[in-house]
Amino acid sequence: AQVGLGSGVIVSTDGYILTNNHVVDGADEIEVTLNDGRHTTGKVIGTDPDTDLAVLKISLDKLPVIVLGNSDSLQVGDQVLAIGNPFGVGQTVTSGIVSALGRNQLGINNFENFIQTDAAINPGNSGGALIDINGNLEGINTAIYSRSGGSMGIGFAIPVSMAKIVLEGIVKDGQVRRGWIGVEPNDLSPELAETFGVKADSGVIITGVLQNGPAAKAGVRPGDVVTNVGDKKIDNVQQLLTAVAGLKPGEASRFALRRGSDKMELDVTPGLRPKTTNRRTPAPAPETE
Repeated sequence: AQVGLGSGVIVSTDGYILTNNHVVDGADEIEVTLNDGRHTTGKVIGTDPDTDLAVLKISLDKLPVIVLGNSDSLQVGDQVLAIGNPFGVGQTVTSGIVSALGRNQLGINNFENFIQTDAAINPGNSGGALIDINGNLEGINTAIYSRSGGSMGIGFAIPVSMAKIVLEGIVKDGQVRRGWIGVEPNDLSPELAETFGVKADSGVIITGVLQNGPAAKAGVRPGDVVTNVGDKKIDNVQQLLTAVAGLKPGEASRFALRRGSDKMELDVTPGLRPKTTNRRTPAPAPETE
């Protein structure tokens, strides 16, 4: 039988563990080993392929629980530590700094807002903690860019702000409920602006609208340029995707648009985003040796 390896973070005394979906995806059985040597079986409570996160549960007492930090207050240059079990050698701590924030369009997950770090992250580290110098959880280590399969100083972690939403959704509903409006968005280019005759230099252009979808019902048309969703400014497709996903299905939200040379606002009531099958490209840090 094939054996995979990964790391995880205990986030509550009830035994909930955050890890990566690609660590547990397709597993017939999950064995969890704590740093104090205890072994137990982990049960998958829910997975979220869109962010590559999963929540497991174990039934043990006296569990050490991590404190969730505030990843929104992280700054480039802040010191961080990566904790995990690289190559199965045992719990290992590596140090580094926050190299960049808000990394997206890497093609790893549907929703990307990665913390980039130069703390060494290797195969087996996936799902482990990225913590600040006070020991608070700031991210879940997910992937590395590597030519050799080992660490090259470019690692990516899912910020705890995103992980918190996924954790709460899975524990409460068994899934994450995200907004969806039924459009085909594209980054605005001078060519697309000319094709649709729109006078806008920023925003995301809608090139297709699903018939009878939430956007169509609200009056959104192909050629419209979305500049704001609620109070969030929209500059690229990734930002639109993330902003719409953050909306509550069934609750109307104000969209600011450019249509031709006109500015307008529409109230769009998002539906529930259809479930995604696991579209993750093979992890740059392979988990199976």
